Amino acid sequence: MKIVAESGHWYTTAGEPAYQIEGKTGLRNTTLRDAKKLNLLPSVTTVLNCAAKPGLDIWKQQQVLLAALTLPRGEGESDESYCDRVMTDSKAQGKEAMNRGTHMHGILESFFEGVLLESVPTYCRSAENALTAHFGAKKWISEKAFANVKFGYGGKVDLYSRSDDLINFPGAVIDFKTTEKDLDDVAPFFEHFMQLAAYREGLGMPDASCAVIYVNNEEARLFEISQENLTMAWECFCHLLHFYRIKSKL
Repeated sequence: MKIVAESGHWYTTAGEPAYQIEGKTGLRNTTLRDAKKLNLLPSVTTVLNCAAKPGLDIWKQQQVLLAALTLPRGEGESDESYCDRVMTDSKAQGKEAMNRGTHMHGILESFFEGVLLESVPTYCRSAENALTAHFGAKKWISEKAFANVKFGYGGKVDLYSRSDDLINFPGAVIDFKTTEKDLDDVAPFFEHFMQLAAYREGLGMPDASCAVIYVNNEEARLFEISQENLTMAWECFCHLLHFYRIKSKL
């Protein structure tokens, strides 16, 4: 049986992304074995992958069912062959959604960095307006990578704002989530709470406000996470990180 090396997102202790390394035949994805040799830190999302994601699991199951409903079965086609085609088709839908989300994240990053000045999608303006309405006019920093050496993890934040006036504004950490749904039908999952709780600790902003902004092709909607939920989520993330490090022998 072929053993597939576990890969994921990794960071140096200086907070630099180390997603790939130079191999014998060129760049390749960094594996757990590489991380142990190079003393790399796992990303927040890598750690969160240890936990069940009921919402995502249901969505994947729905894609399989939809593929089975829309793919005609070939005459004389075996069960195994048909199941393989259904699974391949359902995974293609997931990959398409992932690519769409990556593209929209890139557009949002360019917008908040001030690089995208023309042909700005309406969802960028909507996200900006939601932030201003909720937090006031702030300076936002996009795609900030970090390393939390004390706890042993790293990550990259979609958007954050830091202030010298910590009493009146302890800062804010934002994560974008893309969707094709109507924004009245979405809400953050608990894994998003853990993700944001880990991000604010990693940035050295333990009291920062945290929010998820859902974005579809037209508009954006902001959900702030309560401090109570963030405190609970941070405790859960720490336990999950401890589990991951023991399991991975890091």
